[in-house]
Amino acid sequence: MRPRLISFAKYTALTAVALFLLFLLLNLCFPLHDNIQYSTVVTDKKGNVLHAFLTPDQKWRMKTELREISPTLKKTLVYKEDKFFYYHPGVNPIAIGRAAFMNLFHLKRTSGASTITMQVARMMEPRHRTYVSKVIEMFRAFQLEWRYSKDEILQLYFNLVPYGSNIEGVKSASVLFFQKPPQKLSLAEVTALSIVPNRPSSLRMGGHNDVIVQERNKWLKRFEDDGLFSHKDVADAMDEPLTVSRHSSPAFAPHLSLRMKREYKENVQTTLDLNMQMKVEKLVADYSQTQQIRGIKNAAVIVIDNRSHEVVAYVGSADWHSTADGGQVDGIRAIRQPGSTLKPLLYGLCIDKGMITPKTVMYDVPINIGGYTPENFDQKFNGYVTMEYALANSLNIPAVKCLNELGKERLIGKLIETDFKQVKKDQNKLGLSVILGGCGVTLEEMAALYSSFGCGGIYYKPIYIKGDTVSKRVQLLSPSANFMINEILSNPARPELPFSWESSEHTPRIAWKTGTSYGRKDAWSIGFNHDYTVAVWLGNFSGQGVSDLSGANTATPLLFKIFNSIDYNSTQDWYRMPKACGIRLVCTETGMLPGDKCTNTQMDYFIPGISPNKVCDNYQEIAVDPREQISYCRYCMPDNGYKKKYYRIVPPEMQRFFEDKRVDYEHVPPHNPECDRVFRADAPRISYPVNGIEYFIDKNNPEPLQLICQVTNDVKDVYWYVNDKFYRKAPAREKIFVVPSEGTVKLSCTDDKGRNSNIRIKVRYVKI
Repeated sequence: MRPRLISFAKYTALTAVALFLLFLLLNLCFPLHDNIQYSTVVTDKKGNVLHAFLTPDQKWRMKTELREISPTLKKTLVYKEDKFFYYHPGVNPIAIGRAAFMNLFHLKRTSGASTITMQVARMMEPRHRTYVSKVIEMFRAFQLEWRYSKDEILQLYFNLVPYGSNIEGVKSASVLFFQKPPQKLSLAEVTALSIVPNRPSSLRMGGHNDVIVQERNKWLKRFEDDGLFSHKDVADAMDEPLTVSRHSSPAFAPHLSLRMKREYKENVQTTLDLNMQMKVEKLVADYSQTQQIRGIKNAAVIVIDNRSHEVVAYVGSADWHSTADGGQVDGIRAIRQPGSTLKPLLYGLCIDKGMITPKTVMYDVPINIGGYTPENFDQKFNGYVTMEYALANSLNIPAVKCLNELGKERLIGKLIETDFKQVKKDQNKLGLSVILGGCGVTLEEMAALYSSFGCGGIYYKPIYIKGDTVSKRVQLLSPSANFMINEILSNPARPELPFSWESSEHTPRIAWKTGTSYGRKDAWSIGFNHDYTVAVWLGNFSGQGVSDLSGANTATPLLFKIFNSIDYNSTQDWYRMPKACGIRLVCTETGMLPGDKCTNTQMDYFIPGISPNKVCDNYQEIAVDPREQISYCRYCMPDNGYKKKYYRIVPPEMQRFFEDKRVDYEHVPPHNPECDRVFRADAPRISYPVNGIEYFIDKNNPEPLQLICQVTNDVKDVYWYVNDKFYRKAPAREKIFVVPSEGTVKLSCTDDKGRNSNIRIKVRYVKI
């Protein structure tokens, strides 16, 4: 008897080994086809679905992650479909035996034996329900169990289970029917979803809700009877109504979602906040609608959380479905001209280099730098202005002067360092006009730049994917320079302030800057505080300009609406002055340290050891006759019969400005006409035309060239010469014109002191 038992055990073992080897061979010959294509699902930071896309076979098959399978969902499904799921190897032999007996006894199929694993195999490779198909399903079930863990098989089931039409998977059903992720489903909702796949036609969600409720309650009662859930939980679930219907797939943040789909293919959890995204989308759509009558058809907004550096709202256009102005264009990544929005960075760099402080006095007067003659937005000039006034009022000429002194390479280098791609591409072509918008930028790049102002002058590359860390960090400005810029940009006494802004006492304090591109094609307004950076763009994707479009009047109202919505009644503190930043008295007239003759002073921020510490020398002592009609130099000053008086130094460009504006100022009296000492350093300076430049003149309608010179304030008349021939005498600050001959032209200017300067230009007559 004993040898027989040994022989039977050996036979059984050999059979098992043979079957196992056969399984391995078949597994190699007929591999499992488990390459399932899922819908790309883009979610917010909390897991809420923002946007979903159909699979290539036009199915809603949203991948359910293991973390989204709640204990209730798992417990309900396993109890209902396969109680022994965690104990069998993919096929339940007891269930197969019971089903075979019942089917043979009744001469028809009355009981199934499909495990959850077998159902997954059938859903992965659908076939007609035959005995051969059943054998294949069992083989595939063994393959699944060989390759995956039990929880992974359960996950596959949740991803493939059908819910009618083109909806597959629990997550798809949860989102499209209940408008929530599966982990937030109640017991009643979970039970309803668990029974629909058995009869997807007769238990259609939204069409047969009453029948579903009856079946749901039957199963809930079974759950209670078997002790799966408590009486209270089941009673509450049975009382819960079922009012679901088929909803459209969520379609928030379509531009970012499409961008994520191209990069990541399947499930992507972004840093967006669904509630904030919905608010901003609504504000942009409503505001853009009001601008349609003005010919402004589109808008784009991006919001960055300054504390986490995460993008929390992303609106690429006012209406994704609009065909009027390319609604599917992503305005956040489109390359546009930035207008004046780069000026804060420029002034911050100048502060750090020790060139200026907020109270430094600058000249806002006509200039000509190598043939470049910028103008202010309103085509007016302001004369003496402080740096903070120039920035707050977005004056162009002081900015161009600062960039010329700083060097455009330094500004462009900082922009390249902070990932301005088009600037990097065009860096060798860019000139001084870059500070007035003469370059290509994106709203995304500008938002990241301004976020650095909200983060102590440190640039952080924005984060889009939940869980990612900052991949790039650049110190753009020192904390002190950054603080000074923030103080200027947060001053409410500015022309860009929206009407009635101060009527809302709960409006959060922000710093902001506007910009309007050349041709009024782009309106920008970008604001920030400790919490958020909000960047707004308005215009037309077609590039069509609008006569009354501007950053201040068009974009800033939307900026404030968004801040009022996302940061209303904020109790945050404003930025505090860094320890490395100081406060000192400066002369009101120059912004320099007060000198002996300075009578008006004011407080100004500065950086010790870096900011300029020159003492104001704005007044010079001049010897004049008793009637103050003649001035003397040290060479012609008489022994007696004169007095000394202090005069404010007015540079030639400001003298011309005062003359043009008819502004009275105290002139230094003309120099002693009997003095025969001439100083070449004070010779007239011809500022226009520009020396060495070639000028093209219309042959059919020749336009004259204006002759402009700058002289000292004791010069009354100047004498102009063309090719060494006298042209005309004119008051020093009078506008005169000349139509030169073609070719090389020599222009000379001599003042009434005999001092002379020359330039040469080239003139070409062409048909225009």
